[in-house]
Amino acid sequence: MLVGYARVSTKEQETRLQLDALRRAGVDLVFEEKASAVGDRPVLRACFESLSRGDVLVFWKMDRIARSLRDLLDFAELLSKKGVSLRSLSEPIDTSTPVGEYLFHNLGAFAQLERSLIRERVFAGQVSAMRAGVRFGRPRLLQPDRYPLITRMVDAGLSWSEISRRVGVSRATARRAYEDSRGVPRRVYKSRPVFEAVNQM
Repeated sequence: MLVGYARVSTKEQETRLQLDALRRAGVDLVFEEKASAVGDRPVLRACFESLSRGDVLVFWKMDRIARSLRDLLDFAELLSKKGVSLRSLSEPIDTSTPVGEYLFHNLGAFAQLERSLIRERVFAGQVSAMRAGVRFGRPRLLQPDRYPLITRMVDAGLSWSEISRRVGVSRATARRAYEDSRGVPRRVYKSRPVFEAVNQM
């Protein structure tokens, strides 16, 4: 059975254009929703629950169903487990045919490639910024020019509580600053892989 889904945001007035297109496509049942793509969509959830093996979910455009290609791919995977296909009336998306399914999975490969390229560009930008002197992460709570002051207070016999109070940082921060000024190497804790920790539980 062909099942249609039409959606407009709350700022739009009606779904007539989508409904007409769905009816011309021979859709038997239409779920109509007026809601933003960001918030909860109970009608889409009801539509999903009503679908059964062999059905085809038809929609006007991809953005009526999902916020991004990744969302659409995830949704298509859920539908595939139910034996349901996807068909767009405005884009070359139709998983009810072998060729359409092949093209749709190619979209997923392109989406993965795009994410990889974006990560590479972000990493390259960070490396370039670091070479230019840009620091990432939280700013230092205690600048290195304050380290000698902490050293003098330690040599004078002040407690870490008193030192941290005078400098205005925690005891741990004050102690790390002192150790850094003396060249004391920090302890490195190696974490186990998640699967290893889980298997030993």
